[in-house]
Amino acid sequence: MSIEFSESAGINFSLSADQKKVQLAARDFAENVLAPVVREADREPDPLKAFQMTKPAYVEAYKRGIAFGMLPKEYGGGGLTNIELILAAEEICAVDPGFACTVLVNGLALMPVWYWGTEQQKKRVMQAATSDPSGEWIAGYAASEPPGTPGGTANFDTPLPHPVGIGVTARFDGDSYVLNGRKYWPCNVAGWDGRGANINLVVVRTDPTKGGTEGLSAILVERGTPGVTYNLIDTFGHRLTPNSEIIFENARVPASNLVEGTLGNGDLLINRNFAWSGPVAGIAAVGVARAAYESALDWAKTYTAGSPHPMIYFQNVGYVLGDVAARIEACRYFCWKAAHYIDQHDYHGELIGALNKTYCTETLLDSVYKCLQVVGVNSADRKHMFEKFLREAAILPIYDGGNFGMQRRRVHGVLASPDFNPRALMDDEYVEFTKEMETIDTVQRPEGPAGRPQERLTHA
Repeated sequence: MSIEFSESAGINFSLSADQKKVQLAARDFAENVLAPVVREADREPDPLKAFQMTKPAYVEAYKRGIAFGMLPKEYGGGGLTNIELILAAEEICAVDPGFACTVLVNGLALMPVWYWGTEQQKKRVMQAATSDPSGEWIAGYAASEPPGTPGGTANFDTPLPHPVGIGVTARFDGDSYVLNGRKYWPCNVAGWDGRGANINLVVVRTDPTKGGTEGLSAILVERGTPGVTYNLIDTFGHRLTPNSEIIFENARVPASNLVEGTLGNGDLLINRNFAWSGPVAGIAAVGVARAAYESALDWAKTYTAGSPHPMIYFQNVGYVLGDVAARIEACRYFCWKAAHYIDQHDYHGELIGALNKTYCTETLLDSVYKCLQVVGVNSADRKHMFEKFLREAAILPIYDGGNFGMQRRRVHGVLASPDFNPRALMDDEYVEFTKEMETIDTVQRPEGPAGRPQERLTHA
């Protein structure tokens, strides 16, 4: 087989005029609207008050098309591609990844309605989100639950029935579902006043007799639903996005609020959502590391540590910062690749989204720490931003499903499939994600009579 050589355009890493416009608009918002409120809000000890201090910035983000830029134009959204979303997200995350997470969660809550909802649901919910004259409309996404025995969200896709895995149940009763149980960690769900977002997408167990790959669904819970209460969680990072506990006590929700296509497929909703948010989390790590690197470089170019010249001229400082710079560039382009892949494959990218999220957040957490080492003990002085960079970077590997969970179901499960092509991502081929891939290592294999492991339990 011979190779036919022809003039090649190469792989273009230059931004188009439209992409550059999105990037610069996000940078202008981040630096001139968001940045002035971040430091004071981050230091506010009350988590709800801290979040409320970002409200004017959020309203401005809404007016500029940032808050719901990821939704399709036909329902009033900005119609951004995932590449454009990533470009905007880096600029905002370099200033505050918590605020960016608030915007991200709007997408996690409403994009499943776009994927799986009825046309009536799409028009009712998404158009309400994008046409609010106050600019305060906000949505929450509730999948996570408290750690428990035997419950807890980490094994949401276990083939075992309730109470293992997702514990919030939705019992069908006439023309309603009755919800009971607790969620823990969801963002945005408590809204601006602690009494509920405009709407929350809640992953529930609609069939307690079936496991997580068959019995989960998603339902829309509107603000003001009786039997729903919220408690804010005090976190060490991402303080400008609100994490909450939700308690459902016989909360009655119209049956028409069930997102039709998610019935029995709530597990795939969770995995598809976290595939989409994978490169957003990855680029959040890029943004935080970029801010830490630029601050450390500026410090090294001005601080002498008592020597005759600035620290940047010392070999080790230059080598460490050079290593950090290379990591930031590599991770940025990996995020671009992942976002492009998701754009090309109908918002699916379960494997590449997980690979991207885990690699970038792990790699750049260490890079942020290296920046603190360059600055030295002065980085511990809270008059500088370094302690915030470290707090924000430390959140990224453990949220959004957590890197252990990402590796197990959306990496390990895919790689173990007999049909997996290890060159698929290189060749830009679609990698299908199935329920069979989810349950790898979910249930411990009991030992047989001779001490040999029996076959892993699977769902029918």
